[in-house]
Amino acid sequence: MNPQPLEPQTSALPLSYTHHANYNLAGIKGNFSKCAKTWQGSAYRQMITQHELLIIGGGSGGYAAARTARDEGVDVGIIDHGPLGGLCILRGCMPTKTILRSSDVMSLMIRAQEFGIASVTPQANLARIIDRKAKLIQEFADDRIQALHDSRFTLYQEQASFVSPTEVQAGSHRLTAKAFVIATGSVISHPSLPGLDEVGYLTSDDALDLRRQPTSLVVLGGGPVALELAQFYSRIGTTVTLIQRADHILSKGDEDLARPVEARLREEGMAVYTNTRLHRVTKEKDLKTVYFSHKGQDITVSAEEILQALGRRLNVEGLQLEAAGVETDDGKIRVDGTMRTTQPHIFAVGDVNGLHEIVHIAIQQGEIAGWNAIHAQEVQRTHEDRLTTQVVFTDPQVASVGLSERDCRDQHIPFLVASYDFQDHGKSLCLGELHGHVKLLCHPQTGEILGAHIVGPEASELIHELIAVMYYYGTVHDLLRMPHYHPTLAEIITYPAEELAGKVLGDTAETG
Repeated sequence: MNPQPLEPQTSALPLSYTHHANYNLAGIKGNFSKCAKTWQGSAYRQMITQHELLIIGGGSGGYAAARTARDEGVDVGIIDHGPLGGLCILRGCMPTKTILRSSDVMSLMIRAQEFGIASVTPQANLARIIDRKAKLIQEFADDRIQALHDSRFTLYQEQASFVSPTEVQAGSHRLTAKAFVIATGSVISHPSLPGLDEVGYLTSDDALDLRRQPTSLVVLGGGPVALELAQFYSRIGTTVTLIQRADHILSKGDEDLARPVEARLREEGMAVYTNTRLHRVTKEKDLKTVYFSHKGQDITVSAEEILQALGRRLNVEGLQLEAAGVETDDGKIRVDGTMRTTQPHIFAVGDVNGLHEIVHIAIQQGEIAGWNAIHAQEVQRTHEDRLTTQVVFTDPQVASVGLSERDCRDQHIPFLVASYDFQDHGKSLCLGELHGHVKLLCHPQTGEILGAHIVGPEASELIHELIAVMYYYGTVHDLLRMPHYHPTLAEIITYPAEELAGKVLGDTAETG
């Protein structure tokens, strides 16, 4: 569909924005009259281009919203200042998984003797690893770019900012729409640590493009990004020290999921400090030094480079949300379950709403927002967190779906819990992958699975059986009835399920 330019209107008023909009939020099909910018006594006119739906941001969440609305026959405009492709493809999920494959292969080669193979001394070539990554990422990005250039969209490769609740400035274009979806994602945060800016540091973006391997690296942070990149560089031969402020890495989850990862990192030669307090950073000659305290002692660690992986912030700078009347909480755009902001015709999806930094959830939210924006009089679709899934691609991997033990205790939800170790499971013994366990939480009366957690080999794949069972509100009894081939990693799930099945309706439930 082609966007419709609105005819300019004159006005006897000074510089002003005049809106005569009939907001029929029941659907895009309602009347939407002309808007115009006028100067008193001037012949100047700025044409305003009208769309039915405007998407700000062409990443995973934004594209999902645009595609959903397009398939309903709606005229969709997309604003993205580039580079096109989105965070997941360009600087997140896909590039990290690509380079991790290289370090995983190198790790297995180092373990060759363990499997009766002559020992080898592999040598990483970081430039070639990055070349492989760049080639694959370009292919992924090209697919997304081609999709954004679909003739059924109008793409504006400009920076967007609201000038009112119904108008956006995108470069030289003044645009208006009945509904908007904000999907601008997140950007790397810049923490306040004395000396860090002066000394300089790498971000995750930088770490994904380095072509010369540092001999030593200090990683600040203990979340998924910090851990995946720390293990990558450690495995290809960089001396790595990881400093985490919380009591354990992956601090948002249960502690028992973090400890097997910490153990593996230390076995591979990484120094891991948790429960620390960062003080300052200095540089002398070619080394950067981090000063911090740990267990009551002052410690210094020096390295060639520092990787700052202390989190991300929501990307709202320059959007002028106040002009749109969109409210934020601590920088996060406030949304309800339908993905609406405090303006009922403006939606926000993905990282920018602060609910989750997970790409498949951004896609789900985008699909919900894209549909709700054009079907407001129908029953609204909502996003629920019952099946929220998180995966960390360390070795061992960590995968979770649903409630954790901490969640249940905080929310006073009664639960039963059981776990089973990979070191006592036949297939994992065959593979030589002994770190970690499977943990299930269920309702004490019905046996319905409330949460499932795996830290161990192929956790990212194994978790999907549990997601499927939980999708249908399945129980531990259902897991036991389902056939599991032997020997497989998947059959380990039946062991904690069997233990829980024997406890259901018993008196051993925790209540928090």
